[in-house]
Amino acid sequence: MWVFIFLCILGLNSQASATVSENSTQMYYAKLTIDRSAVERIISMLNFSVNDNKVNIKEVTMTTECLQNGNGNKTCTCKPGHKWSDDVRLQGVDCNEKSCTLRDDSNTLCTLNTTVGITGRFKLEGTNFSNCLTDKSSDPYKECHKDLLKKMKSEYSKIRGFDSLTILQFSVGSIIVDFAMKIVSDVNSTKLFEKSTNLTNTLIGSMTLETKGIVNLEISKESVLYDNSTVVICRTEKKLNAQPEWTLKREDGEFLITNGSISTVEIKPKESTVTVQKVNELWQGEYICLFVEKENQITINHKANATLDVCLKPKIEISADPAFPLCKTDGSVFLVIVKCEIKSTSEKYNVSWQEGAIRRPTIEENNKQIYSAQKLVDCKKGQGDSSASPDVFCEFTNQCHQTKAASMRVEVIYLEDKYCPAEGEWGNTKAGFTAEIKCADKAGTRKRKCSPRKESRVGIWGDEVSECVERDLASVLENAAISDIGLGILATNAAIVFERFANVTKTSKLPGYANINTSVEVLSTMDEKLQNLSSITNESAIENFLFSSSHLLNKSLEDSWTKSPENSSMAERFMISVESLIKRSNMTSTMKENLQVYVCNSSECKIKVFNVTVSLPDGVNVKTAAFRQLDKYLPNLDNKSEINSIIVSTTADNHRGITLDFDLFNQRPRNVELKCVFWDTNKHEFSSEGCKWGGPSNEGRCICDHLSSFALLLSKEPLEVPGITYVTYAALSVSVLSLIVTLVIELIVWSDVVKTNTLYLRHTAHVNICLCLLIGNLCFLASSSNPENMSDLWCRTSAVLKHFCYLAMFFWTFCLSTTLLHQAVFLFHKVSKANYLRFSLIVGYAVPFIIVFVTFLTCNGGAEGVYYTKETCWLVYGGVFKGTFFTFIIPVGTIVFINVFAMLVVIMKLISHHSEIQQKTDISPEKEKAAAKTVVRSIILLTPIFGVTWIFGFAILMFDLTSGPAAFAFEYIFTILNGFQGFFILLTTCFGDRMTREALLKHIKKKKAPASSVSESTSKTESTWKK
Repeated sequence: MWVFIFLCILGLNSQASATVSENSTQMYYAKLTIDRSAVERIISMLNFSVNDNKVNIKEVTMTTECLQNGNGNKTCTCKPGHKWSDDVRLQGVDCNEKSCTLRDDSNTLCTLNTTVGITGRFKLEGTNFSNCLTDKSSDPYKECHKDLLKKMKSEYSKIRGFDSLTILQFSVGSIIVDFAMKIVSDVNSTKLFEKSTNLTNTLIGSMTLETKGIVNLEISKESVLYDNSTVVICRTEKKLNAQPEWTLKREDGEFLITNGSISTVEIKPKESTVTVQKVNELWQGEYICLFVEKENQITINHKANATLDVCLKPKIEISADPAFPLCKTDGSVFLVIVKCEIKSTSEKYNVSWQEGAIRRPTIEENNKQIYSAQKLVDCKKGQGDSSASPDVFCEFTNQCHQTKAASMRVEVIYLEDKYCPAEGEWGNTKAGFTAEIKCADKAGTRKRKCSPRKESRVGIWGDEVSECVERDLASVLENAAISDIGLGILATNAAIVFERFANVTKTSKLPGYANINTSVEVLSTMDEKLQNLSSITNESAIENFLFSSSHLLNKSLEDSWTKSPENSSMAERFMISVESLIKRSNMTSTMKENLQVYVCNSSECKIKVFNVTVSLPDGVNVKTAAFRQLDKYLPNLDNKSEINSIIVSTTADNHRGITLDFDLFNQRPRNVELKCVFWDTNKHEFSSEGCKWGGPSNEGRCICDHLSSFALLLSKEPLEVPGITYVTYAALSVSVLSLIVTLVIELIVWSDVVKTNTLYLRHTAHVNICLCLLIGNLCFLASSSNPENMSDLWCRTSAVLKHFCYLAMFFWTFCLSTTLLHQAVFLFHKVSKANYLRFSLIVGYAVPFIIVFVTFLTCNGGAEGVYYTKETCWLVYGGVFKGTFFTFIIPVGTIVFINVFAMLVVIMKLISHHSEIQQKTDISPEKEKAAAKTVVRSIILLTPIFGVTWIFGFAILMFDLTSGPAAFAFEYIFTILNGFQGFFILLTTCFGDRMTREALLKHIKKKKAPASSVSESTSKTESTWKK
């Protein structure tokens, strides 16, 4: 038997110069064909060397031993220290690491384990080798090629083990030379740098080299089980002046391998490892270990690569058609098609089905593989509801014998079952279940629930719920979820995710709850992934996520937010995520349509966002964000209040409390409290802990001792003064009775008291004041109990009557005060009863009627909310000089002022008269006391009838109930004094007036006297009246 022996011979070519003597090397290969019996003898003779003046032959080594098979092939085996190259293993038949089956005429041999393959790119400057860019068949090209190759070999051949150097191509860009080199002995970077530097200095240029063989990669040669861990090791024989860089090359791109949630990169001297904890389809591909060394114009990339194969498991979507077979009779039989869909993959699965299923051909469409089978289903119900409908399943087995299964129950609609009949694209559906349809051109499904109806077998279809998500948006969420696994740098991955997210929000309207929810999920996922990142510095990433966040708050998407089933959770997650991302962003102030962010680093920060002023003393790294529209989406569990400002969030590294001045959505009604609140992330609701409202003087101010997301809540109901309702009812009831008594007394004593024009004028005013006040109080009592339940007509009528009667009462007090003032100033000027009555009727009734009539007409015919409020059946108060309330308060205020003035004039006259008497005569202390009592008595008597107590009403207008105890005190004083006004009028005008009192007593005594005496008295009275 003949044996082929391949020899590897190292030849040293002697070169000499004046200063340096360095040999170039060349590898020679020889093939010996010898008899098998002579192998040992020949091998013993191979250890020789030849020396002459030009070539020295050393290190003759046998690399490969081959045995003929007799069929035109030979089996070749590598000797120790040698290996088959990757190219040979791909070309061979039945080839492994140590042996290959080759053709007899093949001269392929094993290479040393230390063999290094080098590819390079030499960029030459100048035009010395411009002929190398000419036609390859031309003589200038050949000469240029030969000259350059000789110059390059003259340097690289000095590296021990130099085998070959080939120029692959020339290209333009200056002059670019691509070449390949092979060195079969161990080589270090120092030698490569040295020879490459000599070459670049001589020929003037720069060079990039890539070595293969200096760095070796150890990787699993068997397919790795899905979800198992694996380790890839990169080793070097000599220490390199560079850190390794790991890359995974897949069909969809190259990814830098870093430390992440799944991968761990460790670097040791001469060794680096990548540990993948849970291997899946993302980690399948070519692993590249790269060391980059640079020196001057030379860059050397030491590279090793190997492929990792993973046994994949599919994500299965199972469905049945029909999903709800409808039985027409007990003997009905159906063929249900069960489909199991997976993403298209190179993995070869063995798919098994439940017993009795008939396998159908596999279909590939839209990047999906659809496996299906038919299952026979009948309408014979089994024992027990739980086992009535059949289960169907599919099971996928990969090449590593791992399995993944999916199952579902085909819900048969039996004869007695309730169901919803098919409607449009929705098929028959069993009651209590939800029908699903895949979204067209989108990710997700559309759902529609069928609910049972008590009195019928036919169920009720619910509204369609769409969970359709734009495919691009769903892809962004998938990328966000894997951004931290270790494929790529986290910050770079985040920037890519935010860029894609911004592109989606720019090009798509994102309608529907599912799109909004997915968008919020993108933000919350990225917030979670970036927790371990100290700061976000990528400006484009910051700009993109702020743009997307602002876009999600567009008014056009309001329905998508408010109609979502979990609006509260979604809005909260959005706010917290954006606030957290802003806090970690290294950013400057930015203004978006619905989101404004202001950054402040001064000692006294005064920030303004969307007309909200934020003051934060001694703040460090202060960032304030204001959100439009978000106030509509955050839940307010307090049904007694509503959000009345935008949401403002502030973060800082250091602070001493915060003050916010909000611009209110709606003006705060009187006596309605605002509450300063923040979003409590633990309780998932608004809380006022640590915050206080600035009060009525600073309605929009909020002061807090901590930072968070703030807002102002407006109470839906005004503050109530404790017990004020009962006091009002009691006082008005007493007042009504008192006014009735007063009118009765006036009627009784009229003939006895009214004997002069002055008394006529005074008592006429008293009667009209009492009458107007009585009607007004009765209307007040009638409309104050549950005004919301009253009809609009009665509520409007009550408001008009109160408006007119109370105005008329004050105008009659005005008539009374002017009369009194006239008498005090013009003592000898008398006014006739006719003129007074004419004046009083015009002023007392005509003027208030005109005021009420004009107000009623100008307020849309007394429209609710314009003229009166349904809550109180009284005039509208809309703030300072706003609302119909001021058509009452301005005339009343003017009249009260005049009345007080008239009362002061009367008192001054009394005091002046007393002073004149005192100057003329000596007055005893008793008379002085009597004079003082007269003054006090005048004040007491005139105050109720003049309506002076209503002055406290102006104090109530000045002091809001939210002002504190003083406002409550004025409420009580006003209610008591004016509620009992009728009672006070009774006391002052009837019991306090001597003439009225005497006339009343006289009348009472007449009633008690005998009939004859009464008759006599009556005759005398009539006689007196006639006189």
